[in-house]
Amino acid sequence: MIDGIQIKKLKVIPDERGRLMEILRRDDELFERFGQVYVTTTFPGVVKAWHLHQNQTDNIACVQGMIKLVVYDSREGSPTFQEVDQFYLGVHNPTLIQIPANIYHGWKCVSQEEAVIVNLPTEVYNYQEPDEVRLDPHDNDIPYDWRRKDG
Repeated sequence: MIDGIQIKKLKVIPDERGRLMEILRRDDELFERFGQVYVTTTFPGVVKAWHLHQNQTDNIACVQGMIKLVVYDSREGSPTFQEVDQFYLGVHNPTLIQIPANIYHGWKCVSQEEAVIVNLPTEVYNYQEPDEVRLDPHDNDIPYDWRRKDG
């Protein structure tokens, strides 16, 4: 696994009223600090990639639908330089993935329904100077193919 990536299995607590699922607590071992919370959605089959932050850590959970989250280590000198990892997360696998700074990441909605993703980054979004590097999802040097692998 890519150096610095952390995974937290999320516990769903159901009862006759519905369910509760904690995503991130300040007393979690992987908690760094709070920047903001936002929700983003992705339609079935859509790829939202590649993003890299130079300062912030992302804490990503999918709360509706399913996504395939992919990370790529472009950090020269890292013990996992040029490695790719993928994770499936969402309603069938409630998980939080923590992505440190300088790791390219993105996801594809792999469910038949829109995916709803919650991110709890460690920094607030700076509208004047966004901490974000973007690459085209399909035309880049990252050794990853977003197409579905049937077989």
